[in-house]
Amino acid sequence: MGELRKVQCTRTGTFFVCLPRSWAEQHGLRKGALVSLNETSEGKLLVDAKYDAEPLPKVANLTVGPYLGREIISRYLLGFDAITIQAKTGIDFEVRNVVKATASSLIGLEIIEESYSQIVLQCLLEPSGFPPEKILRRNYAIVAGMSRDAAASFINGDLQLAKSVIARDDESNRLYFLLVRILRTILQAPSLSEKLGISPIDCLDYRLAASLIESIGDACVQIATRTLELNGIKFSGELQKLFVDLQALCYAAQEQAVKAFINKDIALAEQVRNISEKIHKVSADLEKVAESQPLEVMPQILAATSFLRQIYGNSVDLADLVV
Repeated sequence: MGELRKVQCTRTGTFFVCLPRSWAEQHGLRKGALVSLNETSEGKLLVDAKYDAEPLPKVANLTVGPYLGREIISRYLLGFDAITIQAKTGIDFEVRNVVKATASSLIGLEIIEESYSQIVLQCLLEPSGFPPEKILRRNYAIVAGMSRDAAASFINGDLQLAKSVIARDDESNRLYFLLVRILRTILQAPSLSEKLGISPIDCLDYRLAASLIESIGDACVQIATRTLELNGIKFSGELQKLFVDLQALCYAAQEQAVKAFINKDIALAEQVRNISEKIHKVSADLEKVAESQPLEVMPQILAATSFLRQIYGNSVDLADLVV
């Protein structure tokens, strides 16, 4: 609990609370100084002594090392505005490629300065222009397409479609990283939280939802990878039908889960759980038929079945966020 202050009232009926002296001195306040008061949707009153000051950019300084790519991603996700990479002996061609490849995988991060021993990256995004729901919807639209095409590529032995699914995962990852950055920025800026209409609790839910959708995309990549391993081998009509049935159930579950999460629809969320018995039955039938297949294809069939069930499990977890 913070410091408690008694509410007082003037003779004219104006309520007031005295500011802590240490806080006022820390922020350079004097008699007659102005502060900004903002009421949140939860009824809290925010007092800002620096309302008219431009926020200082957050700058991270990195040195060249074996995990430079991960360090750049980490600073991006933490909301840093600029990232400076330095090396006393100069930055070689390989390191420059790592920096450029990492920057290209992160939306809004650009190289603005480059010299013999230094590279400066800057994030050019304005957080208020990227509502979390909009990013989540866009990412799911990509993942939904990956889900349909991954199953189709596996059933039909379509290698080009499988490669397309794998390639689209890069764009999904970019949106996932962007959403994580925006959510962390909101948590550090109450005024941005109010502007975008998203509470800290909402940020937690969106973070979990984004992770689950990302996992669905990863499962789609794994199914597409199994398609490439089969190298165009065709399945029997019975096996194809069972796989189509399982994919249709899993796809319906993920669609309902996302809609339920965005609309806070408990009834729709419950429908995701209600098809678990159907998922289990079709999966069992598919695995039984797979056991009679040649050894060179059976592992891929079982793996693809497992990844579809993983997609359903992620959908259930996503729907559970509603309640």
